[in-house]
Amino acid sequence: MKKQYQNRAFTLAAIFSLLSLAIVIQMIRIQMSKEAAVFLQQGDRYAGSFQTLFPERGQIYDRQGHLLAGNKTVYEIGINLRDAKNPKTIALTLSMILGLDYEETLQSITNPPDGMVYMVVKDFVSSDKAHELQSLKSELIGKYTQAGDASLAGLDFKAHVMRSYPEKTLASNVLGFVTLENRGYFGVEEKYNDLLSGVPVAVWVPEDPNRAAELPKVPKGADLVLTIDREIQAMVEVELQKGLQETGSAAGTIIVMDPQTGGILALASTPQMDLNNFSNYTSIYHNASEFNRAVSMQYEPGSVFKILTMAAAIDSGTVVPSTTYLDTGFYEIGSRYIYNWDQGAWGPQNMVGCLSHSLNVCMARLADLMGEDTFYTYMRRFGIGHPTGIDLSMEAAGRLKVPGDEDWYKVDLGTNSFGQGVAVSPIQLMAAASALANDGKMVYPHVLYAMVSNGSQNNTPAQTLDTPISPRSARTVSEMLAQAMEDNGSAGNVDGYRLAGKTGTAQIPGPDGLYDPNLTNHSFIGWGPLDDPKFMVYVWMERPQKSDWAAYVAAPIFHDVVERLVVLMGIPPDDVRHQLTGQ
Repeated sequence: MKKQYQNRAFTLAAIFSLLSLAIVIQMIRIQMSKEAAVFLQQGDRYAGSFQTLFPERGQIYDRQGHLLAGNKTVYEIGINLRDAKNPKTIALTLSMILGLDYEETLQSITNPPDGMVYMVVKDFVSSDKAHELQSLKSELIGKYTQAGDASLAGLDFKAHVMRSYPEKTLASNVLGFVTLENRGYFGVEEKYNDLLSGVPVAVWVPEDPNRAAELPKVPKGADLVLTIDREIQAMVEVELQKGLQETGSAAGTIIVMDPQTGGILALASTPQMDLNNFSNYTSIYHNASEFNRAVSMQYEPGSVFKILTMAAAIDSGTVVPSTTYLDTGFYEIGSRYIYNWDQGAWGPQNMVGCLSHSLNVCMARLADLMGEDTFYTYMRRFGIGHPTGIDLSMEAAGRLKVPGDEDWYKVDLGTNSFGQGVAVSPIQLMAAASALANDGKMVYPHVLYAMVSNGSQNNTPAQTLDTPISPRSARTVSEMLAQAMEDNGSAGNVDGYRLAGKTGTAQIPGPDGLYDPNLTNHSFIGWGPLDDPKFMVYVWMERPQKSDWAAYVAAPIFHDVVERLVVLMGIPPDDVRHQLTGQ
């Protein structure tokens, strides 16, 4: 019985051995067959991996089609370690052409980490340098064929794009910059980062480099057309630098806007930077708010704010231009006294004289006559204390204290009326003042003119933020401001053009809240031509050394900007324009 089981076991073992041998023989036959070669080719065809492809970043143009931000081809220089025949030649060449340390590069090539087959030695290499290396590699291949001879075999080049700013510092405060990680910081680059960068796509990438043409084309990011006019922007930047030098100001800002649409034609702040060298950012700016002072800085505006107080008084029916009062040089409000800028009494005045002489007493009296509810309602309707929503990053909201706030006192009604104790950004005040230049309608300030994507262009429509005053009130106050400029012989006047405008000199409060009489900010805001405003210009100079008054600092800069602006915009003098239009 026992022998019978043994025979069965031997028989089964023999059968399984024969089957195993047959399977092995069949596997060998299949691998050596013609069909096996076909299967291997098919396997190679589908070899690869899923990778994320990032689209090319969209470009940025000015309103005339000039390129402000584009892309340039750069190279990643690497080494395929398995193909490197002469590490010394490679290290020496890279040290001479790319400035790499010879010893460090040689050690990296000869002693790579375990398992490393490809090493990046330098990225973002210019096309000129990469082409020089490629030419040298090709030249050496033709001369040397044996391993160990001078050779750059293994040196690898991978092209990709990086952000480029052909105009360097031009409009840098508006544009912002893009880091090596393709992320936008500040300005348009940050605000519209998602549109510009496009949508990354996960695709199957074959390992065979000869099949690179099979890679799908990833749609690039959207192109942006800005409201900025390159010629006006360049002019404004020149005038800003000239103004800084002539006045000894610590910093400055100039904005040019179309008051009928809100489109920003030019915006310049100091300091500026070459956007191609964004790594210098920390050595130029102390904090992020300095990158674009027009949007991110808030300050006490001083007397330019009086145009809003007067507009509120006119629109509410509190006064008319001919309303008179006796200026005694002081006004009591909240058990405190308000004085004029020169501590003087100006006697009988009407509302035009109030603006012409920039009288604090007059403004405090108007605010008191309107009352808290009316005054602050108008200021809120002008957008004071709220961001405009401009399409640039890091907009400051400003601050408007109102009754009910724990730090508001009755005297604030008087001081707020002439721009003290209230904080605004330049763009915020511009948006508010646009109501005076645009028949009572406050426009939305913006820098995006159009977006171009997938072959279609979508324009940004003009938008109204609010209508704080009536068209009649807006035209009345504009006429009063123009007459005031003419009456006092303002340095902001430009021959041949009637303009509306106002100066502002504001003392700067210190950390303790006290004002330093020796530190001031000087402003001027104006628009024209008066009967059909095409431009609004805001000038803000910080802590100038030339003079204590904006009439001698900001007003002349406004004049110089407008004098060149009307030429660039093709706006004839008033008498010529009226003849052409038959008015």
